[in-house]
Amino acid sequence: MLTHPTIDQLRALRLDGMAEAFVELQSQDAARDLAPAEWLALLLDREAAHRGTQRFKSRLRNAKLRHGQASIEDVDYRAARRLDKALFQQLAAGRWIAEHRNLLITGPCGVGKSWLSCALAQRACRDGYTVHYARVPRLFADLELAHGDGRFARLFRTLTKADLLILDDWGPDRLSANQRRDLMEIVEDRYGQGSTLITSQLPTDTWHEVIGEPTFADAILDRLVNNAYRLALEGPSIRKIRAEEEAAASDVEATASTTTPTKPAKGGKK
Repeated sequence: MLTHPTIDQLRALRLDGMAEAFVELQSQDAARDLAPAEWLALLLDREAAHRGTQRFKSRLRNAKLRHGQASIEDVDYRAARRLDKALFQQLAAGRWIAEHRNLLITGPCGVGKSWLSCALAQRACRDGYTVHYARVPRLFADLELAHGDGRFARLFRTLTKADLLILDDWGPDRLSANQRRDLMEIVEDRYGQGSTLITSQLPTDTWHEVIGEPTFADAILDRLVNNAYRLALEGPSIRKIRAEEEAAASDVEATASTTTPTKPAKGGKK
C-alpha cells in the first residue's frame, strides 16, 4: 500500500484525525492482524474524536473567557468562601443551561467569582454549548459604540444567540437610560432561549437600585432572578491570601539562600 499518497489524500479531504491514526497504525505490528473493517472503525473513531476536540477549541476561543485555563476539575473547595460544593457540582453537569435557567454569583472582591464562572463556561464549551463572556462596563461601552458605527445588530445577535452569556462584574454604577434599554432588549430576547450568568460584588437585593428606573428594573430582574440559581460567596480575597503566601515563601527562600551553612563537626553527619 502506498502510504504517503494515502495520507496526502486524507489531509486533502481534511480528515486529519484519520491521517494521524493511519500513521500510528502503520507503525504498530499488532495492527497488521486487524481486519479491514477494524482498521476503518479505528480511523473513524479517531476522526470523530479529532473533530470533537477542534469544535471544543473553536467554542472556547470564541467565548473569549477572562480565565481561559479555568476548569471545574481545578476548583478549590477548601478555600474559605462558603462555596456550596453540592450545588456547584450540580451546575457543572450543565442541566441548568439545557433548561435555559440563569445563575447569579455574588460576593466580595477576590473570592473567585469570575474564575468560577469561567470554569463553568469551559465545561459548557466541552458539552457543546456556545458561550460569550463580557465584562459589564466594557460591554455597555461596546454597545454604545455599536449604535453609532452600525455594528449593533451583529453584536446584539452575538449576545442573544449564545447558549450561555456571562455578564461579569455587574454594578455598582447606576445604568443610564440607553444602558437600561439595551439590557432590557438582551434579557428579553434571551428569556427562555438561553442562560445568563451574572457575577457581582453587590447582593441581588440592591440590583433594582443599580438599574434605576423602576419599570425597567422590575422587567429586567423578573427575567433574570426568578428562574436563577444563586451562589452567594463570602470570605477574604483569595488573591490577597495567595499573594501573602507567595511573599512569605519568597522571604523564607531568600533567608535560606543567605544563611551560611555551619561546618559539621569532625566525624559528624552531613
